[in-house]
Amino acid sequence: MLEVTLFGSPRVECAGEPVAFDTRKAMALLAHLAVSGRARSRDALAELLWPSRDIEHARGALRRTLSSLRAAIGADRVESTRDRVRLVAGGGLRVDVHRFRALVADGELGAAAAAFHADFMEGFAVRDAPGFEHWQRAEAEALRRELSIVLARLAADREERGDVAVALRHARRWLDLDRLHEPAHRAVIRLSAVTGDRAGAMVGYRECVRTLSRELGVPPLRETTALYEAISRGDLDPTPTPAADPDPPPSRLALVGRDDELRRLVRAHRASAVHGRVAVLEGEAGIGKTRLAEEIIDRVRAAGGIALLGRAYLEESGLAYAPVIDALRTRLAGDPGWVDRLPAATRREVARLLPELRTPGSEASPALDGPGAAASFLAGVWEAVTLAVGGPVPGVLLIDDVQFADDSSLELLSYGLRRLADRPLLVLLTWRAAPEHALRGVVRDVATAGHGAAYRLERLTEADVALALRGAADAPGNVGEVHAQTEGLPFLLVEYLTALGTDPAAAWTLGAGARDLMRTRLDPVSETARQVLAAAAVLGRSFDVETVRTVSGRGDEETVDAVEELTQRGLVREGPRDYDFSHEQLRALVYDDTSLARRRLLHTRAALLPLPPAAVARHLLQAGRDVEAATAYVRASEHACALFAHAEAVEHLRAALALGHPEPSALHVALGEVQTQQGNYAGALASFETAAATGPSERLAYIEQRIGQVHHRRGDWALASSHFTAALSAVAADDLAARARITVDLSLTAEADGRPADAAELAGRARGLAEQTGDQRTVAQAENLLGLLATTSGRPADALTHLRASLALAESVGDPYARVAALNNLALAHRDSGQLDQAIALTRTAVDLGAALGDRHRAAALQNNLADLLHACGHGDEAMVHLKLAVSLFAQVGGEGAALPEVWKLVRW
Repeated sequence: MLEVTLFGSPRVECAGEPVAFDTRKAMALLAHLAVSGRARSRDALAELLWPSRDIEHARGALRRTLSSLRAAIGADRVESTRDRVRLVAGGGLRVDVHRFRALVADGELGAAAAAFHADFMEGFAVRDAPGFEHWQRAEAEALRRELSIVLARLAADREERGDVAVALRHARRWLDLDRLHEPAHRAVIRLSAVTGDRAGAMVGYRECVRTLSRELGVPPLRETTALYEAISRGDLDPTPTPAADPDPPPSRLALVGRDDELRRLVRAHRASAVHGRVAVLEGEAGIGKTRLAEEIIDRVRAAGGIALLGRAYLEESGLAYAPVIDALRTRLAGDPGWVDRLPAATRREVARLLPELRTPGSEASPALDGPGAAASFLAGVWEAVTLAVGGPVPGVLLIDDVQFADDSSLELLSYGLRRLADRPLLVLLTWRAAPEHALRGVVRDVATAGHGAAYRLERLTEADVALALRGAADAPGNVGEVHAQTEGLPFLLVEYLTALGTDPAAAWTLGAGARDLMRTRLDPVSETARQVLAAAAVLGRSFDVETVRTVSGRGDEETVDAVEELTQRGLVREGPRDYDFSHEQLRALVYDDTSLARRRLLHTRAALLPLPPAAVARHLLQAGRDVEAATAYVRASEHACALFAHAEAVEHLRAALALGHPEPSALHVALGEVQTQQGNYAGALASFETAAATGPSERLAYIEQRIGQVHHRRGDWALASSHFTAALSAVAADDLAARARITVDLSLTAEADGRPADAAELAGRARGLAEQTGDQRTVAQAENLLGLLATTSGRPADALTHLRASLALAESVGDPYARVAALNNLALAHRDSGQLDQAIALTRTAVDLGAALGDRHRAAALQNNLADLLHACGHGDEAMVHLKLAVSLFAQVGGEGAALPEVWKLVRW
């Protein structure tokens, strides 16, 4: 007989004798296998208990721990294969957690409550295993919730049998599990009064008031207050009043006035089987864009197709790839198996957005600054999106409310829409107005090529309203008045009909407006549901039950009941993996009607959730915690840069500065570096100059070098040289690596300024300094510069030697920027030698890498170079495509109001 006791301090007995283990992780491993009751993969167990080790060493530690475990409990108790491990069930194995759950399933609630004598693995911990700690905590919380349900049922059962004293004992234990659980408070208050302890009931009520006010910032529910008042008056009804069922959910309004648009969307979806299509639904708020999109998605699903749904939220407009992550996670919740069909390389790239896709022992994603990392990332994410909807019927990707989407999501959509050929996919976008982004032009270009269209939705006619009213009970007879008052806006019409169905006698008029109509629907909502709804409004996006429970502070059952009530009333709608408001305007109303103090409390709780850094920063800002918000925005900028989301990174850095971050100079440097990548040279110079004026003197050399680099990009060689010289004067004499890097920049500027002899001398000096320090990145840059000089001076053989050496070094140290420069210059050297095919191949590689790195200026130059090479080979049409891209990118470089002709002349660097 092997008995595993996990309630309280863990202990194991074999044939009545205690079993000791030589390590705590052996006990942890046994507990995990015993509770899970199934085979677990060796890699998962290794990651759970030894996450800081590489997979081979972690597997070795697991083998040693399994050996120790077998020696302690018997080899026949542990079954293992090459890949999996499990604890053998039966044969005298008893686990107290399983016994507790079996007693509950059999209805033996009293025995189950007695078996739960202490918390799960109370006082037990292992070092350096956060995954196990998380599992242990989650199991403990789940078991406490199960015990809470048992005690609530026991209290109700004993009260019904007349054994009120025992019922009160169960109720008090129930309350001890969760002091925030108001139904448990009410049970204790009521049962105290029923047993004759009126004073105890009063004390219980005051404790409830204090706890809810201190922890949740809310007063007790009306039901609790009414119970207290009844006890105070002495007219308590000892029988609890059953809760009233909420109204039935409103039915979805029939789609009217959209027949033509629906027919066109159906045709577009059919045509996407041959070539991918894009369709845009455009119109004002409340015009029915989402409703029409849902209609076509319902038809696609009915035909066996797959739809991927993502929605952009105003509050998440600074969160990189938010709607794309939302869409992929929804697909993952509906069918976890689809990710197994992804190529390994694609899965590694998508794991940057969805960390849960990483598997123990799998190859890590390429380094973010490695060669081609950004290009592979965009390609991998788009490949995952298209494969997620793959099947015999063309799939649909819906991104709703694109006007709120972050720049990175818009860039990904632009990337994907240019690659719809041979993709059986309908990309469906809804927006109120086209975003100020290149995506607008991409959609237009795709439509011009015959593979897309935009549909502007107009308001409903009086005939449409009449058709909508035809099936509504208690609808007014004057259709013209309804049409005039709702102005043909579908959202107002739906709110009117919903409110009418809830209470036909309600004292409101059509002219009261949308907010008054929505308040009519909110009036009958229970107080608990209103509090949960306020928490959902603060979250600002779709939500799951656990998240909104944590933010609202309500208990599990209360939250579930509240969400079910809100769903039945049609205020929130249920999705595949979460819930969302039925309309954004309803969320805004609930948020605005929540007091400022309450909102700040809810935002503070939301900031503690495991959210992306940008979301945490937003919640801290709304909570009034500016110092913490500033720090969080810096983390958000770093996260955005890691995903090549430069526009979002700029906004986060500006937010941190506006909130008074304690290190403004460092933030201005970071801001200038991102703005340089964007091609916003005016903004970058302003940021670097501010950093130089406010920062410490030891950072001055680095900042001067950055300022010089921006002036070089602008074509102002004199200013560039001046700042590089200032940087050399400011840097320490013994910092040879820094001196080498600055000297490379000086050499490049001398070459651009028409001083080849100075450039060659400086390049040689820079290579010598770099070789002394072993700085291979700078050696790569110096070799690149020497190759560039050899090309321009007519020494092609020397040029190829230097540039090949530069490319090899750039690849070995993982410097994508140096690699792009070497590829481009090597291509130009081959061009000058008449080897156009090789030049084109090298430039294509440089274009893919350079575009994904986000450096607009150099990406424009690469497109221009490729266009020239293609034109020289007689590929005029393709050359024109790249030339147009180059012009578009060049136009974005320089900064607001900039007129920099030298910017357009960039060919090599």
